[in-house]
Amino acid sequence: MTDPHSSLSRPAAGTPALHYHLMGIGGIGMSAFARLLTARGQRVSGCDASGSELTAQLQAEGIDVAVGHAAAHVTDSPFGSVDVLVASEAVPKTHPELVAARVAGIEVRPRMALLDELLAAPDSIGVIGTHGKTTTTSMIAVALLGAGLDPAAFVGGIVPEFGSNARMGSGPFVAEVDESDRAFAALSCATAVFTNAEDDHVGGAQATYWDTVEEQHAGFARFVTQSGRVLRCADWPGLDALCTGSPEQISYGQKAESDYRAVNVRPDTEGTDFTVEFRGTVLGGARVGLPGTHNVLNALAALAVTHLHGGDFAQAAAALAAFRGPGRRWQRIGELNGALVIDDYAHNATKVAAAVQAARQTGRRVRVVFQPHRFLRTQQSWPRLADALMDADEVLLLDIAAASEAPIEGIHATLISDRMAGNGHAGIHYMPNRAQVVRTLRETAGPGDIIVTMGAGDVWKLSRELAGVPV
Repeated sequence: MTDPHSSLSRPAAGTPALHYHLMGIGGIGMSAFARLLTARGQRVSGCDASGSELTAQLQAEGIDVAVGHAAAHVTDSPFGSVDVLVASEAVPKTHPELVAARVAGIEVRPRMALLDELLAAPDSIGVIGTHGKTTTTSMIAVALLGAGLDPAAFVGGIVPEFGSNARMGSGPFVAEVDESDRAFAALSCATAVFTNAEDDHVGGAQATYWDTVEEQHAGFARFVTQSGRVLRCADWPGLDALCTGSPEQISYGQKAESDYRAVNVRPDTEGTDFTVEFRGTVLGGARVGLPGTHNVLNALAALAVTHLHGGDFAQAAAALAAFRGPGRRWQRIGELNGALVIDDYAHNATKVAAAVQAARQTGRRVRVVFQPHRFLRTQQSWPRLADALMDADEVLLLDIAAASEAPIEGIHATLISDRMAGNGHAGIHYMPNRAQVVRTLRETAGPGDIIVTMGAGDVWKLSRELAGVPV
């Protein structure tokens, strides 16, 4: 699947495996790298600030994990001699483990360099954009597999069909490419799937933020230009301009000029049926078992990729019809007093609006538990977040999840609730006490409700508590 000379390939007979040590191995991306490297016969260990269900899973799979960070991980080699230390750009260059590795002459490799090696495969697919990458990447992998191909995958979420965020296969290789790591702009792939472009991860001093939206969008354009072809969403304004440098442009969407087009779209309470056309020729009927227009577009992208790679359309469509989404992306958790409990990662205005629209499609009373994410993001977008939540029947608003950011004076969750109330929303309640949130919903939830816990922080724990599912 990859270049036979790449260190990510299975070592040739008689060639010793390299030992990779991954900092932040409990993260969704690093854990996927750990699994892919291990499957290729490399030696893998890692460390993270704290243990989690994911680190426990890695340990059960035979991968050594240390809790906490320390220079001793490379100097004393508790897991054996380290050849390569892998860290994201978010890790400060002065971190003791990085310093110790450089002093010891151990290669320090950015995580994007590993992804670059994987994307060197001749049939690689890189999914870029501000929204929908995890779901679209998952759908592409599931559709390719359903169509009779043998995809490998690198996903920013757990795909139920794989029971993992990574899958080994002979190809094509599909990967989620995260724009929060600015090094992504130096990468390329055979087919770039470009979902949309907005202003997330912009304006902060953190390593995972871009200085300006123009700089970030230039990164998208560079990735596309360096790739063999781009499959872009025709429904998202401005993507065509960012793709002008691509060697080949193909589009998907509901617009009449789309190469791959979703027509005869028929939403219902559980999902959406639609027909797929390719340049005017009907390929067949399809269904996405997740509500929301955005999921029609995500599924259409997956079917387009499958068609481009010669997969069986009907089989791919059947696989997508059965797909219920990756973890934390419209994830059905259970029920409370007959109410459906959903958890969703939506944390910026566009994603929040899409999740609320999906909830409305179910025909139930929409009750959202929303946790704003990061002080800077809230400062930048609280009016848009408030407006995105207006279509919910009720919103229980938690405090901001700091995500290691320092508070910003004057930035508080009540900016959102005050704007919503001022705009006439009668069902907005600032409710920072989580026990009160649980008590309120337990006392009032009924069969006609859908409860959506929403945000990128730890609000997901409330969905499990409400549905009686262990955290």
